[in-house]
Amino acid sequence: MAGPLDGKVAIVTGGGRGIGRALALGLGAAGAKVVVNDLGTSLQGESDGANPAEDVAAEIIAAGGQAVADNNSVSDPDGAEAMVKCAVGNFGRLDTVLNNAGIVRDGLFHKMSFDNFDSVTKVHLYGSYNVSRAAATVFREQESGSYVHFTSTAGLIGNLGQANYSSAKAGIAGLSRSIAIDMKRFGIRSNCIAPFALTRMVTSVPTGDTPEFAEKRKHMTAEKLVPMSVFLASDDASDVTGQVFAVRGNEIFVMSQPRPIRGLHRANGWTHDDIRDVFMPSVKNDLTPFETTMDVFFWDAI
Repeated sequence: MAGPLDGKVAIVTGGGRGIGRALALGLGAAGAKVVVNDLGTSLQGESDGANPAEDVAAEIIAAGGQAVADNNSVSDPDGAEAMVKCAVGNFGRLDTVLNNAGIVRDGLFHKMSFDNFDSVTKVHLYGSYNVSRAAATVFREQESGSYVHFTSTAGLIGNLGQANYSSAKAGIAGLSRSIAIDMKRFGIRSNCIAPFALTRMVTSVPTGDTPEFAEKRKHMTAEKLVPMSVFLASDDASDVTGQVFAVRGNEIFVMSQPRPIRGLHRANGWTHDDIRDVFMPSVKNDLTPFETTMDVFFWDAI
């Protein structure tokens, strides 16, 4: 039986562990030929001597699929170019890029160093740009291609102790929307997934100790992200672009796009007092209470 990605070639960055591993194996099972990219680093981006990309590629091959390992860094533009050449050189084409690679260096904002902000941004945001830009030339020549970027509710909503990670993930959502606009005329699509999966990447996030949560977290696995990722990479999503989807266990959400909620016009312009006495009372009920953003959407809602 043909899979939804038969004949497709995919790059999965950060494909050696966690979400990336599940994505690479899932795309392989759906028929894609997969370039599994992973440096084999710790969560903080430091070398740990492992080669998980080779292991995952071997798993795909053992299951009857086709895959190669790639150890280039997404934060290096030349490495991203080499990654795309690896796909085309081994499989003759490239159809989809899943920008999943990432590291974390969490810390409260007033204690965050430049290095920790810079390194996380380079892997997440610059990494997504580098690989996407390298693939864009191939996609344009083919007049087809699909980007699936991995943003986060930390970027869309915010999160404690993750100013670097949140900023990079918010940037990825903006990058995806701009790619969708620029590349639409070439038949190229760009979408985001905001994943909920309790992998090693979220070991620093408090998880609670109630029996109810322990039961629910069993369903928040990386494998739950595979169907949406496969769909967005497939031709069945040919009319879907510029969107952000959140996947949480057995739930899929369409996230709202940044748009004005309410506006007021004054012919003579605004003064400080006008804003205090007219504008703010008019929009008060439209403001999102700050304390009910991330906590309610993530922990209380599950």
